[in-house]
Amino acid sequence: MPSLGPLGESMAALTDGEEMAVEKQWDVFISHASEDKDEVVRPLAHALQAHGLQVWYDEFELRIGDSLRRNIDQGIANSAFGVVVLSEAFLAKNWPQYELDGLVTRHLTGPQVLLPLWHKLTKAEVVAYSPSLADKLARSTSESTLDEIAAEIAEVVAAAKQPAA
Repeated sequence: MPSLGPLGESMAALTDGEEMAVEKQWDVFISHASEDKDEVVRPLAHALQAHGLQVWYDEFELRIGDSLRRNIDQGIANSAFGVVVLSEAFLAKNWPQYELDGLVTRHLTGPQVLLPLWHKLTKAEVVAYSPSLADKLARSTSESTLDEIAAEIAEVVAAAKQPAA
């Protein structure tokens, strides 16, 4: 069995030993601020796809005339994991907050797990924003490459798809 690394071990612990039935349309939903697309989000979305994951990312899913709220709600409801790219821009905008609220609700009421990614934020900044979110083991773009992060997320998703022994 491949090593899950610290993030994977943490995610496994969050399931309280229950089997995670990952029968979702998408493996991951990426919540982000548009200001982070070029530097982080688009390359991360493509790296996740390269690791074989089904990714709900607005540029992959939304088309002209689509209802943003309905499509985002569908993406959140039908994704096994929520990757949240926390940044100064994310914390300052309303729409990412809406997505985070939906992901937190899914996390609290079901098996979906939040996978936080900090972009140009310190732990103190995340704690000031949300102590409970700061408690989640996260990866930082200042300490890991996007491909390393994508590979670890892919391991977490793969482990969740394995039947309980």
